[in-house]
Amino acid sequence: MRRNKKERQHLLMETIKENPFITDDELAGRFSVSVQTVRLDRLELSIPELRERIKNVAEKKFSDEIRALPLDEVIGEVIDINLDENAISILDIKKEHVFKRNGIARGHHLFAQANSLAVAVINDELALTAKAQIIFSRSVKENERVIAKAKVLQTGIHSDRTLVEVNSFVGNELVFKGEFVMFRSNQ
Repeated sequence: MRRNKKERQHLLMETIKENPFITDDELAGRFSVSVQTVRLDRLELSIPELRERIKNVAEKKFSDEIRALPLDEVIGEVIDINLDENAISILDIKKEHVFKRNGIARGHHLFAQANSLAVAVINDELALTAKAQIIFSRSVKENERVIAKAKVLQTGIHSDRTLVEVNSFVGNELVFKGEFVMFRSNQ
């Protein structure tokens, strides 16, 4: 259904307010307009692009919660975190993350996303990786979105260690799995 500009922009604002993680492509489909029209509407309404919206939501919600490292040092954008329980981050694979010759993401970016999320989920001033076991299930390509999900499996391994599992997905497909034994300064 075609709407006039004013009505479309109002609905666009409401939709983004409800779901700040909605993409321009999804908005274009919802309102039956081009992605360029969505971008122009966002510009007129001073609504930042998706990456900036995710960052703003994360900073507001999590900046006081994450203790082991500053939010801006987490690789990817943290979209949810429950200290000593679980966390989720998003990493959009761009040109700077891939090998030029084949467009495949360098493994250290996927590892860094998972490892920094494992650090962030620890409710302690100090959290360091003591040991990691990782498996790459498939290669990730430029323009794919990696969603990493961290889950604290066990605390008190020895007195100062916590086991964190991180699974990373592109869509519903597992692309990376890691188990991180994290050293923490206290329990």
